Amino acid sequence: MNRRAAGHTDWCGKDHRCNLGEHRSNEIVVDVAGRSRAVLVRVRTAAGREHAEVRVRVALAPTEVAARRQLVGLLGDLRQAVTRAAVTARPRPRRAG
Repeated sequence: MNRRAAGHTDWCGKDHRCNLGEHRSNEIVVDVAGRSRAVLVRVRTAAGREHAEVRVRVALAPTEVAARRQLVGLLGDLRQAVTRAAVTARPRPRRAG
C-alpha cells in the first residue's frame, strides 16, 4: 500500500469520496441478511493521519429487555475491538541494546 505524500493513495476510491483533502477507500461490506451489516472505510485525512471508519447496523430483539441486553453486549464487544485496534496501532518502544 503506497502512501504518497500528495495525490491519491493506491487504496482510495479516486472519485467523489476524496474531498476536502481526505482520501477514502471503497466500502468493505459484511452483510448478514436481515440481521446485521457492517461497513468499513479506510480514511486518510489532509494531515496524513489514517483511520478506519466503521458503521454497524444490528437488528434488535422486539422486546425492550432483550434489545437492551443486545446493546450492552454490542457496546462491550465494540469497546474491546476498538481498544485492541488502538493498542496494536501504538508503536512499540525500542529496547536499549
